[in-house]
Amino acid sequence: MRFTGKSVLVTGATSGIGRTTAVAFAKEGASVAITGRRANLGAEVVKEIEAAGGKGLFIQGDIQDEAHIRDAVTKTVEAFGGLHIAINNAGVEIGGPVTDATAEDIDRVLGINVKGVLLSMKHEIPAMLKALDGATTGAAIVNLSSVAGHVGMAGASIYIASKHAVIGATKTVAMEVAQQGIRVNAISPGGIETDMLDRFAGGNMDAMKAMHPMGRIGTTREIADAILWVSSDQSSFVTGQSILVDGGFTTP
Repeated sequence: MRFTGKSVLVTGATSGIGRTTAVAFAKEGASVAITGRRANLGAEVVKEIEAAGGKGLFIQGDIQDEAHIRDAVTKTVEAFGGLHIAINNAGVEIGGPVTDATAEDIDRVLGINVKGVLLSMKHEIPAMLKALDGATTGAAIVNLSSVAGHVGMAGASIYIASKHAVIGATKTVAMEVAQQGIRVNAISPGGIETDMLDRFAGGNMDAMKAMHPMGRIGTTREIADAILWVSSDQSSFVTGQSILVDGGFTTP
């Protein structure tokens, strides 16, 4: 029960890593607010959070919309009395060479994967500072990057650029708030068993497994476990890092 009395905001939590993470926090005592675009799935996740013993809240909206982000933070604070942990998970994938990309493709991927993370931190940090009330420890932000933030990968230039940007933003913001009680880190998953990876791989999951020295892809629970650790007091001296959870993908 590492998160008893803590309130958590997880963006993009109606499926995949975000959904598993939200429920995992609830199982360890947290009150959890989630965001996403699909209200029916949001309602399902809130039920799972409550079944796990936590309090749940769904805020519908688009992570590219600053008004939605401001509203999500405000409603989390109103519902749970503060904001202690934020998991900026909302993301989108797109493949293909840069010569095939449209301006709309670039705007969408960078808007969700980069602008969404930056705007989220912009509004999360003041709420966290208020919850800390002068304490020099106790709040954490975790941004979801990817192995794509550490390597180049032909045919994925826009996505690669966005995930490199998340790591750069994580390092910089971590330095800005390091003495104010807020730690900021990124988790960089390898191939994980999600609908997003299936789309990205064009259904060829065997090829994705072969790219990982462990011979398999990861589970959403394995990423959630890493997120919970880096959000907890067990990682109290860890900030500004991008932690790879990738089955050895980046080792060769």
